[in-house]
Amino acid sequence: MLIIGIAGGTGCGKTTVVNQIINELPENEVGVISQDSYYQDTSHLSYDERTKINFDHPRAIDFGLLVQHLKELKENKPVHQPVYSFVKHNRTQDTILTHPRKVMIVEGILILTNKELRDMFDIKIFVHADSDERLIRRIKRDINERGRDIEEVLTRYQTTLKPMHQQFIEPTKEYADIIIPNNKYNTVAVDIVRTIINERISL
Repeated sequence: MLIIGIAGGTGCGKTTVVNQIINELPENEVGVISQDSYYQDTSHLSYDERTKINFDHPRAIDFGLLVQHLKELKENKPVHQPVYSFVKHNRTQDTILTHPRKVMIVEGILILTNKELRDMFDIKIFVHADSDERLIRRIKRDINERGRDIEEVLTRYQTTLKPMHQQFIEPTKEYADIIIPNNKYNTVAVDIVRTIINERISL
């Protein structure tokens, strides 16, 4: 199994890069695990308490469960990936049955901050985008998909997103094997990644 970690700041275009890679690979040979599914279970907190959590800090992620699931997938065992609700700020009762694949892509803003997880990646990718562009994408996504209002999005950006990006996410660029600038559609870098993947899975 080839495990690829794709990191980068919020709104940098990780999902676009993931989809570009998946679209060129044989069907059923690639699976995706999202860091967003592995936010800590906050059922013991009230909704108001949950809204105050700093979700852009590494401690908000259940890295233990994520690492455990990756190990089980490497052992050719399926796992039940949690389902997270951004509206309720908590995991739902549902899970997604995730089967082992030749290639597993793990994507998320904080995945390169955890050494145990980092050491499991065969290829580490950091997607870079201009901070203004990332903010615009984040505003659009949070309003359209996550039920936030503009005031909430901007407040969260100023108080947690931006400082957490500078403290935890941007520094992990140094761990990346490949940095993909994603201000524009970047075909060359994605083609290189796809070539590496195809060589590995055809062995």
